[in-house]
Amino acid sequence: MLETITPTITRTIDARGSFCPGPLMELIRAIREGQVGDVIAVWSSDRGSKVDIPRWIEKAGHRLVALEPRDGFDEIIVEKRR
Repeated sequence: MLETITPTITRTIDARGSFCPGPLMELIRAIREGQVGDVIAVWSSDRGSKVDIPRWIEKAGHRLVALEPRDGFDEIIVEKRR
């Protein structure tokens, strides 16, 4: 049986109510300020974030841990890889 373990979140960005590219820009700032291995959760109510953020994560070489719908927003969890 394969068990997946979600890493501990080290920082949460509450970008609910912010419109594109706000949530992505806040994530980029957190990635720059963070250390390799940090796990950042972005809470975003902007529909574009669930497309734009995963695209940027892949391009930038980080890891998408989860993208979960919540009550009125999406939680996007990212691990800083480099």
